[in-house]
Amino acid sequence: MAFPHMQQPSFLLASLKSDSINKPFAQRCQDLVKVIEDFPAKELHAIFPWLVESIFGSLDGILVGWNLRCLQGRVSPVEYSIAMEFLDPGGPMMKLVYKLQAEDYKFDFPVSYLPGPVKASIQERVLPDSPLYHNKVQFPPTGGLSLNLALNPFEYYMFFFALSLITQKPLPGALHIRTSDCAYFILVDRYLSWFLPTEGSVLPPLSSSPGGPSPSPAPRTPAMPFASYGLHHTSLLKRHISHQTSVNADPASHEIWRSETLLQVFVEMWLHHYSLEMYQKMQSPHAKESFTPTEEHVLVVRLLLKHLHAFSNSLKPEQVSPSAHSHATSPLEEFKRAAIPRFVQQKLYLFLQHCFGHWPLDASFRAVLEMWLSYLQPWRYAPEKQAQSSDGQARCVSERWAPFVQENLLLYTKLFVGFLSRALRTDLVSPKNALMVFRVAKVFAQPNLAEMIQKGEQLFLEPELVIPHRQHRLFTAPTFTGSFLSSWPPAVTDTSFKVKSHVYSLEGQDCKYTPMFGPEVRTLVSELELHWPQDHPELLEQ
Repeated sequence: MAFPHMQQPSFLLASLKSDSINKPFAQRCQDLVKVIEDFPAKELHAIFPWLVESIFGSLDGILVGWNLRCLQGRVSPVEYSIAMEFLDPGGPMMKLVYKLQAEDYKFDFPVSYLPGPVKASIQERVLPDSPLYHNKVQFPPTGGLSLNLALNPFEYYMFFFALSLITQKPLPGALHIRTSDCAYFILVDRYLSWFLPTEGSVLPPLSSSPGGPSPSPAPRTPAMPFASYGLHHTSLLKRHISHQTSVNADPASHEIWRSETLLQVFVEMWLHHYSLEMYQKMQSPHAKESFTPTEEHVLVVRLLLKHLHAFSNSLKPEQVSPSAHSHATSPLEEFKRAAIPRFVQQKLYLFLQHCFGHWPLDASFRAVLEMWLSYLQPWRYAPEKQAQSSDGQARCVSERWAPFVQENLLLYTKLFVGFLSRALRTDLVSPKNALMVFRVAKVFAQPNLAEMIQKGEQLFLEPELVIPHRQHRLFTAPTFTGSFLSSWPPAVTDTSFKVKSHVYSLEGQDCKYTPMFGPEVRTLVSELELHWPQDHPELLEQ
């Protein structure tokens, strides 16, 4: 297809729309590659929203797009190969994104399609805690009702990509498709490997013009650097939406702006469907269920968690210890240290709590279980993986993981209690259900893990001698000035304080904690033993 360079963008868009109906998929993609290469950003700007929607489908789920969640290489090898090449992080579509990024274009994204807690917060004129939304909320014209986010091209592309996991309903027959074989799942893996590398740095964007590389086109209005935040987000951090503050980020942070954006978009779109307030309301037996994730959704989140463990644990040896935390550390290394505790932990905890409480009592819960167990075992994804001992038994979990266990205490203890409660209501005669109990028992039986969890509980249950006057330092609103590196809060060295602040940030300061090694949980374990069917002696022996 030959397009004269001087034609109007509207005509270019009309021509592409016509071709999308009349031309085969391979030819359309070939034409798009040429259009992206030949046309200036001014004209490509007009086709970008349509092209993104035509690939990932519409936000209301009516338009299917390329149906990446069902596209498999072994079923449709030609279409699969073309789509993966076009959407590859180093491919033509991302080249278009960077071409538009360099010109500072913005695209409206309707707030109404954001996850429930985010949408509610913005509609109430309260700025969400994630820096992803700062400086982006657009007020409607006088008399208008719709609120929009003004997103740069990379953000807009990733919002659509991430949300298509949720907005696009599976087609008939999709239940028999293995998620890990589909184009969408494999693209998630490629994007994670590219933008959250475990080795080296994030690769710069390819040049959008012939002859030599171009620098990474960072947003001209930098996003809120994640380093501006304290360790935890609470309701005290809420600020009115009119107080969106500009940020003068350190230029060095531009090196990883795509990495930060990708992680925040994935976490917000896939995990942020429950707030602490909503979670507390859901404890009522009369509460109506809200967002319900699918098994496919959970499998993709597990992929994200496994990669994040590998990413976070790929810190160079000299940068692992807190004493090495200095201004000489690169932004990418800082981000590796901050990614899980600052962005993932709270939203994942609420997501898992909801799944444990509302997922059907059948074998499909295995997907949720494995996601949880993957998060609990970061040592499985570290460069020096836990090796098996010579007699086949798991080796002792190293003490180097004690801080992770302590600072994720509730994900070990409270969710363990939640699992016991589920197991007692489950048909354990079913081998698949019995196997889930065995899987949990095997993970928690790893040598030294129980001791580390018990130590964490002891730290939490210590008398609060100095917490009240320290609390102000932790739970105040973040500052919005300073550079990317200088805005990190002082390291908290009091281990007991770290554990307490973790629990309070996830459950609130009036939480009622049930010790995992206390009498109540021992009673639950005894009940489970009584309910254990004799049909599975092989599991008991193991």
